[in-house]
Amino acid sequence: MRTTLCITICLLLIPPVRSQERRLSLLFAGDAMQHLPQIDGARQEDGSYHYDSCFYLLKEKIQRADLAGVNFETTLGGKPYSGYPLFSAPDAFAQSLRDVGFDLFFLANNHALDRRSGGLERTIQQLDSLGIRHTGTFTDPEKRSLYYPLMVICNGIRIAFLNYSYDTNGIPVREPNVVNLIDSLQILQDLELTRLYKPDIMIVQLHWGEEYRTTPSPQQQRIAGLLLKNGVQIIIGHHPHVVQPMVVEREDHQIRNVIYYSLGNFISNQQRELTDGGMLAEIVIHKKDEDSPAVITSCSYSLVWVERRNRGRQTRYRLIPWPDENLPPLMEADKEKMDTFVQQATDIIENRD
Repeated sequence: MRTTLCITICLLLIPPVRSQERRLSLLFAGDAMQHLPQIDGARQEDGSYHYDSCFYLLKEKIQRADLAGVNFETTLGGKPYSGYPLFSAPDAFAQSLRDVGFDLFFLANNHALDRRSGGLERTIQQLDSLGIRHTGTFTDPEKRSLYYPLMVICNGIRIAFLNYSYDTNGIPVREPNVVNLIDSLQILQDLELTRLYKPDIMIVQLHWGEEYRTTPSPQQQRIAGLLLKNGVQIIIGHHPHVVQPMVVEREDHQIRNVIYYSLGNFISNQQRELTDGGMLAEIVIHKKDEDSPAVITSCSYSLVWVERRNRGRQTRYRLIPWPDENLPPLMEADKEKMDTFVQQATDIIENRD
C-alpha cells in the first residue's frame, strides 16, 4: 500500500510545508480507452463489470509511484455502454484504475462530450464519489475557478497540474460546462494564475497532435515552446494513440525540462501498428529544503503492451509491462507482436533513425 501523504489544494494562499521528505516520484499513463469489445469482455455472468484482471501485472509498479496519473479517454455517461465513436464506460473501469493506484485523472480530451453535458457531469460526479482527483473538465466556471489549476502537495513538494485538449470532436461545450481547450491566451492566463500558488513544478497534460503520427507536429512543437518559455518544466502528451519522442533539455548537466510528446495507448482495443501499447512516463523530483528549488533528477520510461485473449464470445485484455524479469507466459504469436511493438516504440521514443 502507498503510504505517501498527498494533499489537494484549492486555496489561493498555501502555507509553508515543513516536511523533511523532499523526494517525489511520478508516473503517467496514456490513453485509457473503452471500446465495445473491452466492455463486453469485462462483463460478468451476474451483469457486473470487472477490470482487475486487466491491470494486476502493473499494480505494484503504479503503486510504487508517489503520484500516478492517466488520460481518462472515455465518459462515465451511464447505460447503454458504448465504444467508439461515442464512449461511455461502466463505472467499474474508473474504480479499477483507482484501485490499481492511479491518483489523478485527466479529462480534457476529444471524447469528453461524447455523452454531451449529462455525460460530462456524471463523469465528474462519479469520480468525486470514488474519491478520484481530476482536472480538465468542470460542471461550471465557478468550479474551475475554485479547483484549477489542480494543486497537489506531496512529500513536501508543490505540484501544479494543468490539462487541455485540442477539441471535443466538434461537439459544442454548452454552458455552464467547461472543457479546457488549447488556447494560447487562456493558457498564458492560467499559468500566470498558477504562479501565484508558488508551485515547485508545473506539469501540463495536453491532448494534442495528429492521430497515428509518430513525430510531433509543428503545432505541438510551437505549443511546447510557449509552455517551456513560461516556466513549465514537464509536458505530457496524448491523443495520437502511438508513442512519440521523449525530449530532455539539460543545462549544466542538470535536467531543465522534459517533454513526452505522446504516451500512446494505455489500454484500448486498437490493433493497427503501434497502437497496441504505449509508454509510462516516470519522473523523479528532488528538493533539498523549503527554500531550495525543486529539480528533476531523473526522467525515464517503460512500456506496456495490450494482450488480447479470446474466451468464447468474449475477448479478455491484459496489460503486459516491459521490461519485466517476471513476464507471464505468452503465446508465441503474442510474444512476437509484443517484441515488434517494443522495438518500434523504443526507436521512436529515443528518436533513433
